[in-house]
Amino acid sequence: MREYLLTLCVTAAVTYLLTGPVRKFAIVAGAMPEIRARDVHREPTPRLGGIAMFFGLCAGLLVADHLTNLSEVFEKSNEPRALLSGAALIWLIGVLDDKFEIDALIKLGGQMIAAGVMVVQGLTILWIPVPWVGTVALTQWQGTLLTVALVVITINAVNFVDGLDGLAAGMVCIAAAAFFMYAYRVWYSYGIEAAAPASLFAVILMGMCLGFLPHNMHPARIFMGDSGSMLIGLVLAAGAISVTGQVDPDVMNLFSGSERNTVHQMVPVYIPLLMPLTIIAIPAADLILAIVRRTWRGQSPFAADRGHLHHRLLEVGHSHSRAVLIMYFWSALIAFGALAYSVNSASMWIVLGVVFLSAVGLVLLLLPRFTPRAPRWAERFVPPRYRRRTAAAEAGDGSAESADAAGEAGEADERVPVAAGVPGVNGATAIGHRSRAR
Repeated sequence: MREYLLTLCVTAAVTYLLTGPVRKFAIVAGAMPEIRARDVHREPTPRLGGIAMFFGLCAGLLVADHLTNLSEVFEKSNEPRALLSGAALIWLIGVLDDKFEIDALIKLGGQMIAAGVMVVQGLTILWIPVPWVGTVALTQWQGTLLTVALVVITINAVNFVDGLDGLAAGMVCIAAAAFFMYAYRVWYSYGIEAAAPASLFAVILMGMCLGFLPHNMHPARIFMGDSGSMLIGLVLAAGAISVTGQVDPDVMNLFSGSERNTVHQMVPVYIPLLMPLTIIAIPAADLILAIVRRTWRGQSPFAADRGHLHHRLLEVGHSHSRAVLIMYFWSALIAFGALAYSVNSASMWIVLGVVFLSAVGLVLLLLPRFTPRAPRWAERFVPPRYRRRTAAAEAGDGSAESADAAGEAGEADERVPVAAGVPGVNGATAIGHRSRAR
């Protein structure tokens, strides 16, 4: 575990330290596109954050290769090299798209080629466990098609959800944390070394996201762009493919005891079929709804619009930060709920806990205007908007709170999108000190 922690810290540190220079490079290179109709930010923001994330990935793999225990992953498996090859290709395509806006079909072809590169080097699905059937071995063509499909779906699902500051990086980080716990349990509890690459991919993915998030939280100073969203989507898919199609369920020796006990013990075998779906459940749902919505209107499935889930949350009345936190909450509930069920599927408390938290999430969705107030003793530690007003202040200014709210609304209405290249804008927004008044 200490080696995983060291790999996580190195990956996060390299990503964090390189994001600042990459941001300045993106400004110089002109990777600051104009504000589009579907964008929610109002000022041009540099992209190419995926450059820093890719070098963080390389640093994590390099450090893991020189550690005592993790180096065995590179000796016994070719999956880390397959991941690096596919990641380099998809990252290059993303960098070109962030700069030149390449066609969507070209990107789709590049995603399929990157998945094929990983398949050729051994990172592919060999078999899948099917409930009440057992382990089903796949032919080479079946494994290749299934692997490519999973990679393409995951990449585009993460790319679709990348619409708010810190949203994609945070959701993928939550998913990677849950996936690491699952893969590490399979490797440590059952002694299956084939699950070690998946746990390594997950911990490196967490480091990439954690190192980039401080620069990407609202108001974001840099976007990851397609070079980052497609990269983390591919790493997430690679971990799911590794633990789903490389770990033989028969090695776990779970087929013993009564039929009921066997069904409960077989849950960790079936979870690989569900875990890749649960960790991208929200992005995948957004992807499916977007395709249905656009085709129903007679548009191309690749046509951009403002109908994504995060856009709907903003339209309901949630603030930018609250919409991101709500998406975090649902991602964590689905991913860690599946993880908890895999540990103890017979516990009714887990089901009741998931139901209760789901009810809490629905209440949060229905209260977009609700502002919680901190207790008196904690007011000095929270922003002013969460502090209670004193009686003297309320008596003195009467409607000051409503006036402040109206002023903030007026200020928000008066702000208009700023075009790239306006003197005095890019310097203050992208390089210099940014205002903390937000």
